[in-house]
Amino acid sequence: MTEQIVFPAAPPVPGPAARPTPHAWFVLGMLCFVYVLNFLDRQLLSILAKPIQDSLHVTDGQLGLIGGLYFALFYCLISIPVGWLADRTNRVKVLAVACAIWSVATMGCGLSATYGQLVVSRMAVGVGEAGGVPPSYAIISDYFPSGRRGAALALFNLGPPIGAALGVAFGAAIAAAYSWRLAFLVLGGAGVLAAIAVFFLVREPRRGGLDRPAAAAEPMIARDAAGFMATVRMFFSRPILLLAAVASGVTQIVTYGAGNFTTLFLMREKAMTLQDVSLYYALVVAFGMGGGIFVSGRLLDRFTRRSRQAYALLPALSLALAVLPFAGFIWAPTWPLALIFLFGPTFLNSFYLTSAVALVQEDVSPGQRVMSGALLLLVMNLMGMGIGPTFVGMVSDALHAAHPQNSLQLAYCFLIPVYGLAIGLFLGLARLLRREDLAARLRSAEGAGDH
Repeated sequence: MTEQIVFPAAPPVPGPAARPTPHAWFVLGMLCFVYVLNFLDRQLLSILAKPIQDSLHVTDGQLGLIGGLYFALFYCLISIPVGWLADRTNRVKVLAVACAIWSVATMGCGLSATYGQLVVSRMAVGVGEAGGVPPSYAIISDYFPSGRRGAALALFNLGPPIGAALGVAFGAAIAAAYSWRLAFLVLGGAGVLAAIAVFFLVREPRRGGLDRPAAAAEPMIARDAAGFMATVRMFFSRPILLLAAVASGVTQIVTYGAGNFTTLFLMREKAMTLQDVSLYYALVVAFGMGGGIFVSGRLLDRFTRRSRQAYALLPALSLALAVLPFAGFIWAPTWPLALIFLFGPTFLNSFYLTSAVALVQEDVSPGQRVMSGALLLLVMNLMGMGIGPTFVGMVSDALHAAHPQNSLQLAYCFLIPVYGLAIGLFLGLARLLRREDLAARLRSAEGAGDH
C-alpha cells in the first residue's frame, strides 16, 4: 500500500452536533467497564504494595521498577504495532483479545512466588493493556460526533478513577480478609469474562462516519488507514501533537510517581491500615479523580467551542491549583488530614488527560486515530509511567539510610518542581494553538478574497 502524506485539517468549525444513538451509549458503557478493569489490574500492584513487599521482600526501588520502567517499556512499545494493526483490522476484536491477555497475566501476578516471576507477569500485563486504550479512543470517536467527543471521552476516562477506586476498595478488602494473591486471581478472572462480552456484544463502527461534513469533504485528508510511517511522521512533525504528548508525559511523572506509592506511603509513614485504605482512600480516588475527569470533559466541550487554546489552558490552570494541596498531603501529620489535602491534586491532576486525548482525536484523520492515540500514549507513558515510579522509588531507597522513617515523604518533595515544568509546557501549547488558529483564519480570509 502506498503511503499517503496527511496534512492537518483546519480547526473544526463550531456547530450543532448529532445526537448519539442508544447503541453508542451502550458501547461507551462497555468500553468504560473494560477500561475500569484495565486500570484496576494495573493499579493492584501499587494498592497491595505493602503486603507484597512483606511477602516477597522487595525494596521501594524494585517496586518502582516493576510498576514503572519494566511495565512501561512493554506497555508503550507494544502499543505501536497494536495500533497499526487495529487501524487496519477490526478494532473491537483487537480490544477483546488484549483484555483477555492482560486479565490472564493479572492472575499470573497472584501466582508469583518470586520477584522475578512477578516481573514477568507484570510485563505480560503491559503487553495486553497496550491493546486496550488506543482502539477504544478510535471506536468512541466513530460512535460520537465532533462536539460531543469531549464529554464521551471524559466519561470513558472515568475508567481510571473507577478502576483505581474499586481496586483500592476490593483489592485491599480481599487482601485484608484473605491474601493479596487472591485479589489478583479474582479480578483477573473478571477481566476474562469482560473480554468475552466485548467480543460478542460490541459492533465495529464505520471509520469516520460521524465526522463533520467539512472534514469529510476535505481532499487533503487521507480517510482510509494511512501507512505506518506516514502516521508516525505526521504525529512527530506536528508541534502541537508532540507538545501535547510531552506536556502530558511530564504531568504523568507526578501522577504515576506519586500514585504508585500512595498506599505504601499512607500505611508506612502515616500509620493507615489496609482496612482504612479500602474505604477512605477509595472514596478520595473515586470522587477526586472521577470528578476531575468528568468536570474536565464538560468544561472542555464548552470552552473549546470558543477557542482551541482551552485544550492547553485548562490543564495549565488545574495543575497550578494542585501544587499547594499536594504539598499539604506530603507534610500532613496524620492520615485523615493527608487524605483531605490529597483530594485536591487527585481532582485537579486529571484535567490534562481528556484535553490531550480529545485534541489528538480531533486533529488527525479517521484512519490515523488508533495509531495517533497509541503514539500519544507512547510518549505520555514512557515519560510518566517509565520515569515517575522509578524515580520516586530510587530516591526513596537512596534516602532510606539517613531517613528511614520518612524516605518516601522526602522523595515526594522532588515531584513538586515537575508541576512547574508541566504548567510551562501547557502554556507553550496554548501559544502554538493560538498561532495555528490565526494562520488558519488568515488562509480562510485569503481564500474568500480570491473568490
